[in-house]
Amino acid sequence: MPEYKMVVLVKQVPDTKNITGEAMKADGTVNRAALPAVFNPEDLHALEMALQVREKYGGTVTVISMGPPSAVEVLKDALYRGADRVFLISDRAFAGSDTLATSFALKQAIQTKFPDVDIVFCGRQAIDGDTAQVGPQTAEKLDIAQVTYVESIEHLEKKKIKVRKLIDDGSEIMEAPLPVLLTVTDTANEPRPYMAKKLLKYRKAATDFGLHEQLPKYPKFKEPEALKKHLAGKGIFIEMWNAEDIGADPGQIGFAGSPTMVKKIESITLTGTGFKEIPPTDEGIKDFVAELIEDHVW
Repeated sequence: MPEYKMVVLVKQVPDTKNITGEAMKADGTVNRAALPAVFNPEDLHALEMALQVREKYGGTVTVISMGPPSAVEVLKDALYRGADRVFLISDRAFAGSDTLATSFALKQAIQTKFPDVDIVFCGRQAIDGDTAQVGPQTAEKLDIAQVTYVESIEHLEKKKIKVRKLIDDGSEIMEAPLPVLLTVTDTANEPRPYMAKKLLKYRKAATDFGLHEQLPKYPKFKEPEALKKHLAGKGIFIEMWNAEDIGADPGQIGFAGSPTMVKKIESITLTGTGFKEIPPTDEGIKDFVAELIEDHVW
């Protein structure tokens, strides 16, 4: 049985359920400090699908997240659920990256660190941007096959995968050669909960940025480097890559590599003061449509 090498791309996103005007900075980027951070929902389904492939067909599940140091929390979450390895891509040079710059950085990480990857999984889209572009753009830059809106894997063999994907009026079965990138929908599965054993093991996991915070918990270690060596020995040090580590061209990341930006956001509250009965006639419908157009609703 082949051992499939799988990479899952996940993102820590601001919780957009209660977004306000303070959620945007003057430069058009998201003010992540103004909102609580969560694991991007559809990425959880992508992780679950990868874990299910490992259980059925064998292989390893590596999770990568690109973001600020705080994104280590979603990586720990992935470890609690059963991921084999996790890595953080973090560098001030990535600040302000749009989908093009983000997909370039992710491509560099995969190509540099995992050139023999078989399947790349990611959520269909992130709730902070809703563009659904990063997955397909990453596949394009890697020059590999891609299937979007995947709901299930029907069959997997050494060089080929068969999946069921969601379409407007139902679903369809598609085949693709490996390597392949799959974007996964929230209807694909039910993400598994944390495993108690994994939670106990990885709750103190840290990156270079978190070593100073962890020092008080380990009184016998006086310096971050000594603690780093200790955590690495226990398998709970999370490796972090900067732009140089993945060979990222400075001109293709961050603001320099981002031709698009968010101009503004608006918080819209729909209110109703009553109701109006529309006669079920051609004339009633015609008058109703005319009213919607006049009120700029349609």
